[in-house]
Amino acid sequence: MVCALGAAVCFGTASVLQAVGTRAVEPGSGSGVDTALLLRAVRQWRYLAGLGLDAAGFVLQIIALRHIPIYAVGAALAASLAVTAVVAARMLRMRLSGAEWSAVGVVCAGLAMLALSAGEEGPGQGSFALELGLLLTAGGVLAVGALCGGLPDRARALVLGLAAGTGFGVVEVAVRLVDGFSPAELRNPALYALLLGGGAAFLLLTSALQRGSVTVATAGMVLGETIGPAVVGVVWLGDRTREGLTWLAVLGFVVAVSGALALARFGELPGPGPGPGPGPGPGPQPRPGPAAESAP
Repeated sequence: MVCALGAAVCFGTASVLQAVGTRAVEPGSGSGVDTALLLRAVRQWRYLAGLGLDAAGFVLQIIALRHIPIYAVGAALAASLAVTAVVAARMLRMRLSGAEWSAVGVVCAGLAMLALSAGEEGPGQGSFALELGLLLTAGGVLAVGALCGGLPDRARALVLGLAAGTGFGVVEVAVRLVDGFSPAELRNPALYALLLGGGAAFLLLTSALQRGSVTVATAGMVLGETIGPAVVGVVWLGDRTREGLTWLAVLGFVVAVSGALALARFGELPGPGPGPGPGPGPGPQPRPGPAAESAP
């Protein structure tokens, strides 16, 4: 659980750095799978720093997935939104309201419930059908990104965010189905699902952060990377709770994810300024009020 929380800290901090870096470059083609946008973004030092934190977070995530159930890891990763809110408040001098501090506390309470109730990872190894299904799902994520670039900004952000979360969810499950890095694993569809799902999710999330509502995209991502993998872990891989504490695990999962969704709107970082080379202004901008956030 400590590794899962460490991954959440890495991912939450990386989100702020990547959102700022992505919005400091020229807009992309509009496609959800825009490699040119990614190549421009990696020229920003903040984006590169975010990539480094993502790599560290991924290692911690793998360790966590090898020891505790997927539902516990997924809820912990959703809590990265609490980290995003706190880091954005510090780095961008954006104020957290009392309700948002309460949401941070709710997330922490939900994670504490999960830490108390989660058992060890399930004994299930998964079937070939599950491995193949993961690979097809990862391919579907890439297809959704390619087809949804022409949607209106708000719908585009939601679809890309949900698809990116699904891709990250594929990674969570695939880690459990890949047994090391032996040559025999080259015949395992889950290995290719992990690579394709992670790559597609990263491309889609980069596009979602660059245009449209980051709030909507983030909320979609949280839903995509928590609910589906948790169900797969319980139904197909045998993830269980400690004896008699199933109710506490369910409550903790719902509380943690609900608190994270309440903080999703804090991902709405200041937009790029005008001009041919858009980017954040010389100093952090004040957080938009409720009226501005609800505007189309």
